[in-house]
Amino acid sequence: MSGENQEVTRFGRIDSDGTVFVKTAAGERVIGSWQAGSPEEGLAHFARRFDDLVTEVDLVAARLNAGNADPQHTAATIKKLQASLTDAHAIGDLDGLAARLEELAERAAVKADEAKEAKSAARADAVARKEALAAEAETLAENSTQWKAAGDRLKAIADEWKTVHGADRKTDQALWRRFAAARDAFTRRRGAHFASLDSERKVIAVRKEELIAEAEKLAGSTDWAETADRLKRLMSEWKDAGRVAPDAEQKLWKRFRAAQDRFFSARSEVFSARDAEQKENLTKKRELLATAEAIDVDADPRAAQQAYREIQAQWEEIGHVPRDAAGGLMRRLRAVDDKIRAALDVAWRRTPIAENPLLMQMREQVAEAEERLERAKNDGDAKRIRKAEDALNSKRQVLQLAEKAQ
Repeated sequence: MSGENQEVTRFGRIDSDGTVFVKTAAGERVIGSWQAGSPEEGLAHFARRFDDLVTEVDLVAARLNAGNADPQHTAATIKKLQASLTDAHAIGDLDGLAARLEELAERAAVKADEAKEAKSAARADAVARKEALAAEAETLAENSTQWKAAGDRLKAIADEWKTVHGADRKTDQALWRRFAAARDAFTRRRGAHFASLDSERKVIAVRKEELIAEAEKLAGSTDWAETADRLKRLMSEWKDAGRVAPDAEQKLWKRFRAAQDRFFSARSEVFSARDAEQKENLTKKRELLATAEAIDVDADPRAAQQAYREIQAQWEEIGHVPRDAAGGLMRRLRAVDDKIRAALDVAWRRTPIAENPLLMQMREQVAEAEERLERAKNDGDAKRIRKAEDALNSKRQVLQLAEKAQ
């Protein structure tokens, strides 16, 4: 028998009928039955169960040695393991493992006491720190006349307060009420002090802050015309509001003027870019208009109409031109359109009388659809343009079919 098996048999055995016993200081107790193999295999099986228990105890010991585990949780785990040894289905030195768990339980108890003491000390330290902060706030509230510095310090105290943890809830709430009361008292006293200063300058400063806030809000606007008018009115209101102390006036004016400059600089850049683009568009439309006016309408009115439609499509793609030139360009373009329509009308009137009247009606409907499309394009209504284009295409298809059948 190997040394390992001899070690196992020190703490357990399997009798001839397969009953498994574990040996402890209290005597033998039955822990199961083994029928799946040889007694040696059975002993090894139950020894592995014991090894699993040892592993669990090792983990508890490691956590306890590391010092970062919750002592109370560790103690509860130890107690659970101790209870499991009573009826553990494992073969090994259960008495030794129990003794080890007892030692770990004592250490966990010591750790728990230390943690409790540390928590108590931390609580006392937190209470002391918040006591000091509350007392400092009360001193500032009663005596300080350094309004800005004291106000900033009270804000810093409030921020520091949030970083102090560990005080019991009841004490913490009572101390917070002291601090809050001191802060409120300081705010009232500071308000009373400033209320006694020159009320007119205060009103002026408040008004100018409002004007600055509105100017800064408008600085990023792209509603150029309306915003420019409002900023000009703000300038008049600024002058009418009066003046505060020279240093404060200069600072306020600098902020107010910066907001106005930001808007007008942005507007100037946009207008410059737009003007350059519109000048380029004007050149393109003049060239396109020259092409339209050169169309030979009399030679072939329908070909002229098709060429005009292509020019119209390019015209719309080019975009806006300077306002003072737009009207003249459109009048000249409409004159070309009117000339083509007149030529088409003459051509239709020259159609032999014997021509199918239904075919003539279809052509009139196509012409009407073309006019509706033109009006929609002139108005710039995208929805009407799409609807008019669909209607025109439909009527043209019907006319083409009818002409082929003629």
